[in-house]
Amino acid sequence: MIIGCFALIEPFTPMERQFQAIAEMGIKYADLTDSHDGASLGGTYGFSAAISLDSHPGKIRDMVDAAGLTLTSVCAHADLLDATSPEIYGTFQIVKAVRLAALLGIKHVITTEGDPKTEFGHNLTESEKMFSIREKLQTPIAWARELGVEILIETHGQISDSVEKMGDLLDQIGCEDTVGICLDTGNSWLGGAEPIEYVKTFGKRIGHVHWKDMPAEMEAKRGEMFGCGMAVIPLGDGVIELPPIIDALKDVGFEGGTTLEIAGPDNVKKSVERLNGWLGQ
Repeated sequence: MIIGCFALIEPFTPMERQFQAIAEMGIKYADLTDSHDGASLGGTYGFSAAISLDSHPGKIRDMVDAAGLTLTSVCAHADLLDATSPEIYGTFQIVKAVRLAALLGIKHVITTEGDPKTEFGHNLTESEKMFSIREKLQTPIAWARELGVEILIETHGQISDSVEKMGDLLDQIGCEDTVGICLDTGNSWLGGAEPIEYVKTFGKRIGHVHWKDMPAEMEAKRGEMFGCGMAVIPLGDGVIELPPIIDALKDVGFEGGTTLEIAGPDNVKKSVERLNGWLGQ
C-alpha cells in the first residue's frame, strides 16, 4: 500500500520546500495539497505552499522530480453547499484541477462538499444539499470522464460523513467509472460514522485514503464537527481503531494511494513507522 504525505509540512514556505521536506522524511509519495486560481502574492514571494491551477505542468513536474517524489492526487476540496460565488472554491476550480491532473498523469482528483459558510447553505434541506453537490459536480465529472481522471469524494461534510447519505449521493450521481470515494479515517469518525463501514459498504469504490487519528477529547465534538484539516497526534495515539481498517482494505483488494494528514514531522515519522508495521511492509 502506498504511503504518501500531505504537502503542508513547514509553514510559510513554498510548495517546492514542502516536497523536499517530505523526501527528507524518507517518504516517496505526496499529493498536490493546496491550490488556487491565477496568481497568488504568497506564491510569488515564496511564503505560501499553494500551487496555481493555471501553472504550467512542467513547472510542477520539475519540483516533484527534483525531490524524487511521485504525486498520487490533486486535492480540490470545495464548498459545494453555499451559493456559487467568485470567492468560493467550487466547480470551476475542480475542472481546472481535473485538467491539471490529466496533464501531470495523476489519476485522482479529491474533492468534497465541505461545511457551508453562509445562512443560505446552512438552511438547505437534505435533498437540496444532495442536489447542490450533484449540480456543482456535473461539469467536473464530464471533464474527468473525457480526460480519464477519477473524481473522489472525501468524507468531509454532513452528507459525505454518513455511510448511508454517501451511498445515496453516489447512487444519484451514477458514473461509477468516474466517481469514487476518498476515505478520511479521522473526518468520517469525527462526523459520526465508523470508518471501517465505508470499506465494508463501498469496497473498490474507495480510491484513496487519508490517514488521521483523533485524540479522546474530540469525542465531545463527534457528530457535530465535519472534517478537520490535519491531525495533531500520530497514528495509534488516538481513539480510532486503524489496524482493522487496514485489514478491511486488504480484504477488498485496495492498492491505491494513501496520504498522512498529520501535523509535525515527528508525528509523521512515527505514523509512517506504525503504519508500515500494521501493513506488514
